[in-house]
Amino acid sequence: MTIAFFSDVHGNLPALEAVLADMEQRQPDMIFCLGDLVGYAPWPNEVVNELRRRGIPTLAGNYDQGIGLGSSECGCAYKTSREKELGARSIAYTNHVMNATERRYLRCLPKHMRLEFQEEPCTLSLLMVHGSPRKINEYLFEERPEASTLRILQESNADVLLFGHTHKPYHRILPYEYQGETRYRHALNIGSVGKPKDGDPRAAYQLLHLDENTRLTNPRSIRSELVRVAYDVEKAAQAIEFSTLPDEYADMLRKAY
Repeated sequence: MTIAFFSDVHGNLPALEAVLADMEQRQPDMIFCLGDLVGYAPWPNEVVNELRRRGIPTLAGNYDQGIGLGSSECGCAYKTSREKELGARSIAYTNHVMNATERRYLRCLPKHMRLEFQEEPCTLSLLMVHGSPRKINEYLFEERPEASTLRILQESNADVLLFGHTHKPYHRILPYEYQGETRYRHALNIGSVGKPKDGDPRAAYQLLHLDENTRLTNPRSIRSELVRVAYDVEKAAQAIEFSTLPDEYADMLRKAY
C-alpha cells in the first residue's frame, strides 16, 4: 500500500497542479492533505476548489483556520517586524479575495485525522496533524531533542506521525522499549507543495509505503519517499508580483527560503 501526503500549498495553484499530476502518474492508494491551503500566493479559492473537486481528505492548517474565521491572525511565528508587516499584508489580501463558500469550507476542516491498521500489514496507528498533536501551529523541527519528539508521539498514541507547517521535510525514526523488545515510532515532516523553505524550489510531497514486511520492530520496514516535482516557479512568482501581495514572497518561491 502506498499513501500520499502533501501540505502547505499556500495558494500556489501551479505547484499544486504539478503535484496532483505527478500523483496521477504514480497512482497511490490514498491521498491526504495536511492543511495550509491558502496564504502568500494569489490562488486561494482555486486551490480550495481543486481539493474539493477531487474529494481529497484535508486538514485545517493554522492559516486556513485564521482565514476560515475571518481573522487578521494566522498563528504564524514571524520573528522580525518586517516579517510581521509582510504577513499582515498577506492575510489581509487573502481575507479580501476569499469567497464565502471557500471560507466556510476552511472553517469546517478537521484538525486531526487518524488511520488505524489492524493486523494487515501490521497493527499500527497513523496520525495526521498540521503542526503537532498538541497545537495546530506548533513547529516540530528536525533538531528537536529525540526524547521530546518521542514523548509527543507516545502521548498521542501515534506509531507514525505525519505533519507539515515548517516547510522542511524529514523522517525521524525513534526507538523505544515495549514489553522487553525495541520498537520504533516515526515522525515525518512532509514538506511543502507551494512554499518550500529548504533551498529546493520544487514542490514536495511524501509517499509512505506499507507492505507485508511492515513491522514496528523493524525501523526500515515503514518506508517514506520524498518526491520533488518541478513546476513553473516563475509563473507563480510573477503572479505574486502582479498582485498586491508583497514582492518578497515571489523571491521566497524562487530561492525556497
